Amino acid sequence: MFGLIGHLTSLDHAQSVARDLGYPEYADQGLEFWCMAPPQIVDEITVTSITGKTIQGKYVESCFLPEMLAQQRMKAATRKIINAMAHAQKHGIDITALGGFSSIIFENFNLEKMPQVRNVELDFSKFTTGNTHTAYVICRQVEQASAQLGIDLSQATVAVCGATGDIGSAVCRWLDSQLDVADLLLVARNSERLQSLQDELGRGKVLPLEEALPLADIVVWVASMPKGVEIQAETLKETCLMIDGGYPKNLGTKLQRPGVYVLNGGIVEHSLDIDWRIMSIVNMDVPSRQMFACFAEAMLLEFEGWHTNFSWGRNQITVEAMQKIGDVSQKHGFVPLLLGI
Repeated sequence: MFGLIGHLTSLDHAQSVARDLGYPEYADQGLEFWCMAPPQIVDEITVTSITGKTIQGKYVESCFLPEMLAQQRMKAATRKIINAMAHAQKHGIDITALGGFSSIIFENFNLEKMPQVRNVELDFSKFTTGNTHTAYVICRQVEQASAQLGIDLSQATVAVCGATGDIGSAVCRWLDSQLDVADLLLVARNSERLQSLQDELGRGKVLPLEEALPLADIVVWVASMPKGVEIQAETLKETCLMIDGGYPKNLGTKLQRPGVYVLNGGIVEHSLDIDWRIMSIVNMDVPSRQMFACFAEAMLLEFEGWHTNFSWGRNQITVEAMQKIGDVSQKHGFVPLLLGI
């Protein structure tokens, strides 16, 4: 059995979803209540591969909210993630994906040093960040959506914003070795990590965001938006593909200009309908089939019987691992979301 650990995008969103899912005791509560709320299994999932194999899963709502980070409630945020992991493990789930901020919090706060959750000793081999599949899907979106727009990658400049993160660095490795990209721009806040990535790749120009964006034919956004930073659509190229790999995805509402095409990055669509409710509450266009690629990674690991932390640690993703998960993604009927043009 596979599991998915997720969270909602805001307090307002959480209150609305709680009401829809039949949890009235959560629906009118403020942030203090959500800081104390325990994890809940709120959905049972059935997925069938195009090979004919069927698997079962559970969705674990962590009750984490981004406001917890914004208001410096770090203890509450970290407790939410490890409690959700313990909840999944107690319910006999073999492999669970950490979705959204879950994996970021786990890595940034080094929660691997906190394996004991009451009477549960966490077995980290039962969890995956899903970042390898996400990185693979974003790279395929670069390749396929650029073709939709007539952008020739051999002549194109690609800016990766958040290049030193787990997903961003993996995307850079793939763009460097698998796609004939003319120029690669590396954008991130940590100059030391940028230099290390540039040395590893043997290429790429390190530029600040405001200099990189006007030069890019394609922008892969896999970073959090720094406070006070606004992307001005008029500074982008006449034809620009923007792949929004963040969560929540909001670049599409901010960059509304003819010639700027915003694609929800790291989203896959399954070839067959999935029996679940959860994707409808995170506003997928086709909730019976579309999902975050990190969640799909847990499904793929369950389909293949690979009950291991396929994606784990920071900047450990290899091109070989991306190809491996990509091959089984295609095998079981998952395809990258593309532009609806």
